[in-house]
Amino acid sequence: MFLTMGRWCARRPRRVIGAWLLLLLVLGGAVMAYGRVTSEAVTIPGSDSQAALDTAAAAFPGPASGNQPLVLRTGPGGPVLTGDSTREAVERSARAIAEVPHVVSVTSPYERAGAAAMSRDGHTAYLTVGLDVTGRDITPELSQRITDAAGPAEAAGIEVTPGGDLAAAVDRPDTGHSELIGLAAAAVILFVGFRKAAAAGLPLVIGVTGLVASLAAIGLAGHLMDMPSSGTTIAAMIGLGVGIDYTLFCLTRFREFRGRGVPAAEAAALATATAGKASAFAGCAVIAALAGLALGGLPLLRALALAPAVAVLVAVAATLTLLPALLSLLARFLGAAREEGAAAPAGTDAPEPAGTDAPAPAGRGWQRIAERVTARPWRHLLAGLALLLLLAAPATQLSFGQLDAGDKPAGSASRTSYEQLSDAFGPGVNGPLQVTDTLAAPAAGPQDARVAKVSTALAATPGVASVSPPQLTADGRTVRWQVTPATGPGDPATARLVDTLRGDTLPAATADGAGTAHVGGAAAAVTDLNDRLADRLPAVIGTVVLVAGLLLLAAFRSPLLALKAAVLNLLSVAAAYGVLTAVFQWGWGAQLIGLEGPVPVPGYVPLLMFAVLFGLSMDYEVFLLTSVREKWLASGDSRQAVVAGLASTGRIITSAALIMVSVFLAYLLSDDPVVKMFGTGLAAAVALDVTVVRGLLVPTTMALLGDRGWWLPRRLDRILPELDIEGSAHTLPAERPGTVAAPAAGGPGETTATSPLPTR
Repeated sequence: MFLTMGRWCARRPRRVIGAWLLLLLVLGGAVMAYGRVTSEAVTIPGSDSQAALDTAAAAFPGPASGNQPLVLRTGPGGPVLTGDSTREAVERSARAIAEVPHVVSVTSPYERAGAAAMSRDGHTAYLTVGLDVTGRDITPELSQRITDAAGPAEAAGIEVTPGGDLAAAVDRPDTGHSELIGLAAAAVILFVGFRKAAAAGLPLVIGVTGLVASLAAIGLAGHLMDMPSSGTTIAAMIGLGVGIDYTLFCLTRFREFRGRGVPAAEAAALATATAGKASAFAGCAVIAALAGLALGGLPLLRALALAPAVAVLVAVAATLTLLPALLSLLARFLGAAREEGAAAPAGTDAPEPAGTDAPAPAGRGWQRIAERVTARPWRHLLAGLALLLLLAAPATQLSFGQLDAGDKPAGSASRTSYEQLSDAFGPGVNGPLQVTDTLAAPAAGPQDARVAKVSTALAATPGVASVSPPQLTADGRTVRWQVTPATGPGDPATARLVDTLRGDTLPAATADGAGTAHVGGAAAAVTDLNDRLADRLPAVIGTVVLVAGLLLLAAFRSPLLALKAAVLNLLSVAAAYGVLTAVFQWGWGAQLIGLEGPVPVPGYVPLLMFAVLFGLSMDYEVFLLTSVREKWLASGDSRQAVVAGLASTGRIITSAALIMVSVFLAYLLSDDPVVKMFGTGLAAAVALDVTVVRGLLVPTTMALLGDRGWWLPRRLDRILPELDIEGSAHTLPAERPGTVAAPAAGGPGETTATSPLPTR
């Protein structure tokens, strides 16, 4: 199938390129018409916070967006907001804002309903703006129009800053510079490796094409589901890295075939059937690992898994279709890698020697490393394990927390409004809790004994700064309180307060104890999210490890190698978690990556990192073990197969990993702490995977296992499919493992019958 697909695309390059251009135009037109949408909303089906949200939405219908603050502030030496002139300016601004499209309500601090929105010193207040669109549809343009409408207040010397979703809209991160830096670093690495501009540029073309298509598709998917802004950034990070890497593997294989004299179109087809097939398998492994996150049962996890999965799928599609077309079309500019002493097959249009690149035989450095570590396997195995365990040690202290607007970059609208409100009203005003209760019998009013008892209990709970008067529905059956904590939404004390309200305060205060009282709000939702993630973490990790192990078992037909790969991948992920804990939770070197100090790690970050890293590490495992297995089948010497396999793949895998690390590190320039976490964790894991794991642990464990590493029970042998992920059936006879080439009997690129060695 892969050979047929590659051959079809290589022989019709203009059609394939035209189809991809048409796809990009369609996706681009759809994005221009409908926009790319992101949303930071968190829904947790079956949770207490979701029950509170659903109860309040049904009983107390309000603006679709909720209440969005527009913060008004005058300096300590400025006029107070309670003065006549400033009041007139604020009220004129409120009337102007009410005329902005999509604004359905504006509450000023001078109204009875907004009295709590004026600080005691009169220097800070906020307008409450209601919109008829949800948070995902609040655009930067809409937020700016609302802020501009407050011109009369600004003219009176009042500082106006949007908060909530209005601030999030204007603060949405722009990671374009990170992609450009990552591409520039990749270009340098590729040019050093290939020494030809066309060969260095081709992986970048495929990577950017996949990036544009996948980001457009993910942005459009945001209209159908809540897609966090960090999801698109993670997708760009992963999609760009794998797109370049997969192209690099295929291009290297293409140049090898060209060096053997295979015509351009057939070389492109063979590269697709070999390295392209392996890339497709590796990409499917990444997608399968991400699919394991669906077991978390959370829309947020599904969205965060879907985004990079789409990016990887598009990268694989571009590798299998667009790449062979471009290889065929640009063959004369890409050069060829002729093996030392290799002769071109008879009857082929071998490229002229001047058109080839003939670097010194590759892999000597990695061969020396492999020979050294396999000669003393226990010493190097223990050294590698000690290093990974040392790096993983901080992960034992990893705990899930909550980021809030106070963790945003200084000067951003979200951070500014957060600090202004916190200074004036206390930190809890940025994350109030919503308590709802459904009564068995209607209440006569706020003075009803059942309602008053809950109000008193809430106010008396340690950690509560204030409680609003109870709000009842017209039928008196549903009541709501707004509880302002004494601590900010990201403070662990707020999460403890949520647990106290649910576990102690409300059960004791509600008369019937029927469990109809619920605690909601952003802080409560994140508490539920982290609890749900902690509960589902073992199942998700177990599923990802099992799926990855089964894929490797099917690929290499060895239970011991599959088990070894799973254990080593777990160690490298644990080391990445250790780096994540030390840098972000402990704050070691946080200033070096643009943070002011320690920040909490959201629960979904380690979980998503685990799935991504397990999938990515399988990429290099597939390419390395494929080469080792070929050498073992050809020679029967397990140690020499490891040495030869690492020597032949070390350079290309190192280049691919270096590109991936460069792309990930470029995202440290983002202002978003979550993006920095993924960039740091993924870069550390890939760097460790290609050095410690592939350079030390894999060769030493395989040397210690020897021939036992390829053991396969007969019953399992009959069950497992023959995947042939490297497409060895389509390689040239002279390089097919365990075969002896016969004289060419057909036309260019055709192969002849061979005599395989006995299977083991």
